This record gives sequence, C-alpha cells and structure tokens, in this order.
Amino acid sequence: MGDEPYGNVDRCLRALAGAAEGFGQKSVGGLNGEVYHVTSLADQGPGTLREACKKKDPLWIVFEVSGVIQLESYCRVSSYKTIDGRGQRVKLKGKGLQLKDCEHVIICNLEFEGGRGHDVDGIQLKPNTRHIWVDRCTLQDFDDGLIDITRRSTNITISRCHFLRHDKTMLIGADPNHVEDRCIQVTVHHCWFDGTRQRHPRVRFGKVHLYNNYTRDWGIYAVCASVEAQILSQCNIYEAGAKRTAFEYYTEKAADRHNPATGSIRSEGDTFLKGAIGEPRNQQAVFKPESFYPHWTLEPAGDALIKKICNIAGWQNCVLPPDTPVQ
Repeated sequence: MGDEPYGNVDRCLRALAGAAEGFGQKSVGGLNGEVYHVTSLADQGPGTLREACKKKDPLWIVFEVSGVIQLESYCRVSSYKTIDGRGQRVKLKGKGLQLKDCEHVIICNLEFEGGRGHDVDGIQLKPNTRHIWVDRCTLQDFDDGLIDITRRSTNITISRCHFLRHDKTMLIGADPNHVEDRCIQVTVHHCWFDGTRQRHPRVRFGKVHLYNNYTRDWGIYAVCASVEAQILSQCNIYEAGAKRTAFEYYTEKAADRHNPATGSIRSEGDTFLKGAIGEPRNQQAVFKPESFYPHWTLEPAGDALIKKICNIAGWQNCVLPPDTPVQ
C-alpha cells in the first residue's frame, strides 16, 4: 500500500472512473457518456446542473462557471453521472443532491453549504443507491445531515471530504426497523471531521471501513456503532476537545430480532490525542476489508497524516484535466 491516495486521477478527465478505493471501487460515473457543460448558475433550465442530472443518458458534467447555485428543491441525480467540479468553484445552497434508485454516480470537488428544510441533507443517498463515490467536497451547515446513506444504499466511498459547522454529520443506516440496511457497505477515508458534533459516522447494520481520517473537537462522540453495525477504524486520528469519548455504542432492537443489540468496533493503529478515549468492542465480529477489495492507501496515524488531510480534504483549487483517453 502506498501513502498517497489518488495520485493519478487528475491526469485526464475520466481517470476518476473506477478509481475509488474501498466499497465504491466499481463506480464509473458518466465514463461512457458525452461531456455536458454547465453554463448557467440558475436552478433549472438549459445549461444548468439540474438539467444535466435528470437526463437519462450517461454524462460527464463539467462547469464553465463558478459561483453559487441556489437550489429551491433537491437536485435529483440519475444513474451514470459524474458531477465534476474541478476547474471551477461551485457551491450548492438551499438544498442538496438527492441520489434515489440510481447507480454509478461520482461527485467531485463541490461545496455544499446552508441547506434548509425538513430532511434536507447535503447529499442524500436513499433508497437503492449503489456504486457511488464522493470525493473532495466541502460540506457544512445543513438542517439535517451532511451525508445520509440509508434504505439499502451500498457500495459507496466517501474520500477527501471536509465536514464543518454542523451537528449530525453522517448517518449510515436509517433506523432499527429497516433491517434491509444489513446490505450497506461504505468506506470513508482521508476525510476531515472538523469540530462537527456527532456522527462521524453513526452506523446501523452496515459494514463501514474508516481509515486515515482526522476527527477533532467533537461535541458528543466521534463514531457510533448501533444495532449490528460493524466498523473497522484503521489508522485514524481522534483529537478530543471538551468531550473525550471517541467510540460510542447505542443499544437498539432490530425489527426482526427478539433482543436489543449494539454494534462492534475494531480499532487498528488509531491515535487518540488530548485525552480521547476509544474503547473497541466485540472486535472479532467486525468484517475484514480484504475480503471485499484487495488494496487501499494507508499510512500511520501521526502528525504527517494530519497535515496531509488538512491539505487535501475538501474543495480544491485544481484545473479541469483534458478529456484524453484513460491509459
């Protein structure tokens, strides 16, 4: 395993396709589609993001403009789309992106801020959403979650994202009644949870691989394992603020079980700073990621990793690569 994630994905436009580490590794986004140029920051109409996202054909969506897109309702993304914010600075406000009954979506290098309304998330994945990769996004200040993954959504990678100014950051698994969420598989790596209060993430039922993330100054807990969750926390940095509990366990009863249960966390190579306490539980019950994917970028949890994550997590001022053949 090397120590530099995604060193080659910016060499050409479509090199992102199929390049995700972890459970989202098969996501090809709009690899086989035309390039769609967003030329308007309007909420809807010709040349807008919404217009592109609702088209049925595969598309690689790029932006010719920078600025704020004020969404009056969720922007629903259909299958086989790449929303590629490289080369511009595009911020989505008001509402977020909704991935519903779709597959093969890549979301890269966008900002999400100021989502308002009941059940309004930055990126909402439900139901039956699979083969998704969210990379290099900055998300903050929504009325519900920043990223919610529920209702049989699976094979998802969240990487190099920056989360800040928020309470309920990332929910994986809807509630104890949705036992079909046992299928959920999510990888979260090289993300910066920057003073957000809780859910980094909170998990029910699913298998979640957390590695090389930096979580600091949480308000309640860092990571929560609830009913039947299996979490591998590998070479992450947990830096406490006022609250010291890094790993929390909530007991709930699955709808098809007689007895309530919590979840399991295995900790490998994690670093706990400023009095942070992470107590693993039932470690032998946690899945092994090598049973699902052959390799992933990993380095020790130390000062060098903190510096790297702070530099690479979130929206980046990078150029849009040329649309040349993927080598």
